[in-house]
Amino acid sequence: MSIGTTIKTIQDIMRKDAGIDGDAQRISQLVWMIFLKVFDDHEAQKELLEDNYKSPIPTRLRWRSWAKNAEGITGEELADFINNDLFKTLKELPATGRNSALAGVVRGVFEDAFNYMKSGTLIRQVVNKLEEVDFNRASDRHEFGDVYEKLLSDLQNAGNAGEFYTPRAVTQFIVDQVDPKLGEKILDPACGTGGFLTCAIEHMRKKYVKTTKDEEVLQASIHGVEKKPLPHLLCVTNMLFHGIEVPSSIRHDNTLARPLRDYAPKDRVDVIITNPPFGGMEEDGIENNFPANFRTRETADLFLVLLMALLRPDGRAALVLPDGTLFGEGIKTRIKEKLLEECNLHTIVRLPKGVFSPYTGIKTNLLFFTKGEPTKHVWFYEHPYPAGYKSYSKTKPLRIEEFAPEKKWWGKRKETDQAWKVSIQDIKARSYNLDIKNPRAVDDGPGDAEQLLQQYREAAAEAAKIRNQLRDELRAAIEGARR
Repeated sequence: MSIGTTIKTIQDIMRKDAGIDGDAQRISQLVWMIFLKVFDDHEAQKELLEDNYKSPIPTRLRWRSWAKNAEGITGEELADFINNDLFKTLKELPATGRNSALAGVVRGVFEDAFNYMKSGTLIRQVVNKLEEVDFNRASDRHEFGDVYEKLLSDLQNAGNAGEFYTPRAVTQFIVDQVDPKLGEKILDPACGTGGFLTCAIEHMRKKYVKTTKDEEVLQASIHGVEKKPLPHLLCVTNMLFHGIEVPSSIRHDNTLARPLRDYAPKDRVDVIITNPPFGGMEEDGIENNFPANFRTRETADLFLVLLMALLRPDGRAALVLPDGTLFGEGIKTRIKEKLLEECNLHTIVRLPKGVFSPYTGIKTNLLFFTKGEPTKHVWFYEHPYPAGYKSYSKTKPLRIEEFAPEKKWWGKRKETDQAWKVSIQDIKARSYNLDIKNPRAVDDGPGDAEQLLQQYREAAAEAAKIRNQLRDELRAAIEGARR
């Protein structure tokens, strides 16, 4: 049986449980179980490679002790064990001893986790299905990667917290162009489920990691912060799944909650890659952590200010931002002025509508900049739809292959039908409005005459049909009244 089928079977079992209400709870339930399973398979590997490895989880609570035996505890006994021993102990797991960092990871994962399932019998069925997956088997790991991304997509469809899944093509393109290198400190300050960080890990392993020492350097270079509990749990699991042995640098916190002045040189990083939440507002008081002239509750704007503070001189950043930031005025203008004075905003890739469908129809942009020298000019690249496309959708998503023209253009830039350059003088004259349209864009005009005529005929016929229905209903009402 494929892993995809196994996960679907598990979700069907969960639907029978009276304690789970909706997709978000079902995914949350599944993910803490997957975490313990992945963690146990991870520990099995460590036990083979390390002498005297000691798990930070008490023996009775390790997955292998209570889950592996298909005929093990079930029913009320299993439900009681999970609620009153497993969760209670892991939420308070002391981060001490040889594996204190790993203990802190486990405790952090379970701090906000919850067992929604009420039926111990159904829990046993779920556990037994999960046991069919071996995360140390290459084929299972490869296939589960696709299933994992499907879970992340399902999480967004469940309406979780107004966030949305960044398409793999976007994360990969950003990482490819920023090119994080071995030894650089890499941060995603709004890491969600870890899409940018996993892309960075794969990129560096493929391009730079050659020795065991290189891998150790990579392990220490990945950092992320996520505000919400479920995406944080998913991210930590994702890091384990991608070979980060102690993902203690994935913190459950709000990056914006720390006053900007408290960040010291030791907190600065070489590379920032992120898709900060946008379209939402931060909680009251968060804006007071920022200088008075940049205070706003718009999350994306605050993250842009934060990124400038967190980058080291010559540090590189790339992020996703909505059109609103580009043309916005007031505080947005002051933020953009600061960005262009302190950083070289060398590239803005303008994405068409639908890239983030069905989560949002907002048009987005990819901004690339380097800290330490002012901007002299900004290159814009308008990403076109593939031939035959009028929009993207769940069944027709953006693909990494579509970025091939940008990649080819990147190193030897010249103006084309998709690319144009704007000087800082022109940008200042526009009051820092960066919503600059493609000067070579072809105006499609009003459309094909025959097609427009056919649309008019169809609309007129529909209007006539509705008019006739209203007339008949009115006549019937009048006749009824006369009787």
